[in-house]
Amino acid sequence: ILPSNGTRVTVEYSTGEPPLTGRRTLWGSMMRKGDGYSGEPGNFSVCGADLARMLFSSALRRRGPVDGGVEDTGFCRSFYTFRHVKRENVSSVSAYAGGVVGIVAGRRGAGRNVGGVIDVRVLRENPEALRVSQIARGEDPLLVDLLLAADDVRRASIMAFDSVRNEQKTIGKNIPHAKGDEKAALLAKASELSAQVKVAETAQSAAEADVRTLQLKISNQIEDGTPHGGEADFVVLEHVGTPREFDFEVRDHLAIGELLNAIDTERGAKVSGARFYFLKGAGALLEFALVNMAISYAGKAGFTPIITPVLVKPEAMEGTGFLGAHSAEVYRLAEDDLYLVGTSEVPLAALHMNEVLDPASLPIRYAGYSSCFRREAGSYGKDTRGIIRVHQFDKVEMFVYTRPEDAAAEHLRLLEQEKAFLSALELPFRVIDVAAGDLGSSAARKYDCEVWLPSQKRFMEVTSTSNCMEFQARRLNTRVKAEKGTDGVATLNGTLCAITRVIVAILENHQQSDGSVLVPAALQPFLGGQTVLSPK
Repeated sequence: ILPSNGTRVTVEYSTGEPPLTGRRTLWGSMMRKGDGYSGEPGNFSVCGADLARMLFSSALRRRGPVDGGVEDTGFCRSFYTFRHVKRENVSSVSAYAGGVVGIVAGRRGAGRNVGGVIDVRVLRENPEALRVSQIARGEDPLLVDLLLAADDVRRASIMAFDSVRNEQKTIGKNIPHAKGDEKAALLAKASELSAQVKVAETAQSAAEADVRTLQLKISNQIEDGTPHGGEADFVVLEHVGTPREFDFEVRDHLAIGELLNAIDTERGAKVSGARFYFLKGAGALLEFALVNMAISYAGKAGFTPIITPVLVKPEAMEGTGFLGAHSAEVYRLAEDDLYLVGTSEVPLAALHMNEVLDPASLPIRYAGYSSCFRREAGSYGKDTRGIIRVHQFDKVEMFVYTRPEDAAAEHLRLLEQEKAFLSALELPFRVIDVAAGDLGSSAARKYDCEVWLPSQKRFMEVTSTSNCMEFQARRLNTRVKAEKGTDGVATLNGTLCAITRVIVAILENHQQSDGSVLVPAALQPFLGGQTVLSPK
């Protein structure tokens, strides 16, 4: 986290080949050269957000000798690694500084409308809001300034390409009418311009790629009111129901599941490895009943049931934000370049990828059913007993496309659906407002419902609902038709029923002293009218 303008920092750095080093001091928008460049170790003395623009400015120099005679690579990308930053609270920071010579630029037709996560036009109006969001998440606000600087390069590259291309067109129109020496001169100039256009086209492509790379690194801007901090900094919004008092020794869900002959993790591990399981008998029937109950509830609330693919292309996984910080969680089929989804949110978000939606169709509400696959990387030692944290489970997921101005209200609507479903299952739970550092990259705000787990005397997350605003839709190029062109669309998601965790909650909260389990009244019609699950 870099200081604001007016605070000077000193940075040791290296740039790769050739190893350019030196000193520079920046105050606000003013840049003053210090010792120039040399081949010896040196440092940059910079001020706040201007570090980003300084880095990109180094990529704007023309090819040729610089100061002490070191050859600047000109058309290059460099990783500037800061080995030491002399300031409070930071020991090191790494920033991608790449870029290209600013007087040439870009890829023809590839995107004056650069697809990405963060809308740079909106960002320019209030960059401080996104810096604050990055800090609240515990992420690097320098990326905001790198993105702004990269966009400066991109816009300059577009202008440069347009200039040289227009000159080329003008020359081309004049050649048929010229004769003799004039025509020869024009032909020579046309050849020269053709080479310049190719260079400019390549440069603009690189500039577009730099912007895209940085856009993908920046998480969604958090919603006002979101708690700052990490996983432990959530805010409890309400408690629903009261945890039951037991007059016998409480069993955990696995012990109950084994008594019912409903869960078999030992054979699951034998067949597939740790964190796999078999649901059989009452366990399998519970799954089918919960899926049918969830789909029934969703249908009555206006959601269209949909069964999604569980294998998706890279652009679907990237577009929803699961190939960044969460990429270690994802299973990939390398030979086919496909990914197994960890939630049907992914295919539902990509369902309307590269489409322009009819505004009259909004909001579009889906209830997606799919199997979900998660590597659970980094969760070694957590919830190793039973089926709380597994590699494969089934889930009913709500997903909504709506106008950005309606997203906050739709978010609360999703939360109410989750609360109603858990209440119908007679489960005690609490609702939390998740802190910024635990949102994931796509969510602007997230609410979790956590059910009481009697065996562990703690709350366990069973549902989560996120407002992603335009973050995912922009990445996936989903828009809505407007009077003039198109507008953005917001996406939201919410778990209605994560099957294994809801089974855990039902078994533990509705257990009886003899090992049987009472079936909640709302679930009984979906379980053939059965009122009790009895040990086998």
